[in-house]
Amino acid sequence: MEEHIKKEGKYKFIEVGEGTPMIILHGLMGGLSNFHGVTNYFPNKGYKVLIPELPIYSLPLLRTNVKNFARFLEKFIEFKGLKDVILLGNSLGGHVGLLHTKLYPRMVRALVITGSSGLYESAMGDGYPKRGDYEFIKKKAQDVFYDPEVATKEIVDEVFATVNDRRKLIKTLAIAKSAIRHNMSKDLPKMKTPTCIIWGENDSVTPPNVAREFHELLPDSELFWIKKCGHAPMMEHPNDFNDILDKWLQKRKF
Repeated sequence: MEEHIKKEGKYKFIEVGEGTPMIILHGLMGGLSNFHGVTNYFPNKGYKVLIPELPIYSLPLLRTNVKNFARFLEKFIEFKGLKDVILLGNSLGGHVGLLHTKLYPRMVRALVITGSSGLYESAMGDGYPKRGDYEFIKKKAQDVFYDPEVATKEIVDEVFATVNDRRKLIKTLAIAKSAIRHNMSKDLPKMKTPTCIIWGENDSVTPPNVAREFHELLPDSELFWIKKCGHAPMMEHPNDFNDILDKWLQKRKF
């Protein structure tokens, strides 16, 4: 999907299709191509799918946090002249979508979260990443999925390169701490935006009880499960993910 990345102003993003705007928010270690299944499917259903590259490594360290990513998203929406957007976020992207919806509710028509942080975060597992230990990083990447084969060499190499880049590692840890600080349990009951929660039954990063808590706290939410699935349902079971989301959008007339 590299050839589809556009650059306009200070923004880099993928844009496919025409219609209702659906903005996809990637996770901390997730590339834009993780949503290949979504970008192949929803443009044929009357949606303009956009995936902006979040400024995870480009902001000054003191501004590298969830709140500034939510502000970045607001500026991107304004830059593109979009209204009534559907936000779809995985992992950190779900957290950014939630916080953006809290801060700018009039911009967001609907929210979709999958494996989202915001209530509980164990993405760092049992401590700091071991720099230089490829097998350790490979195991960590495989643990994100129910099927370890989904963690291709390309994915493992990308994570390995990130944790061995001192500047990126410092920012990665800053973002992880920011995600913990920005716990949204007190905010969620006040957020009336219709929300679709799609979760892997075998998610070990944000376990199933996190999905249930999101569902209990968000007033207008529905929760859907995908079996034999880890932290990234749109990658591991793209057809099931698309089917659940498509039916929810149709039912809600989005």
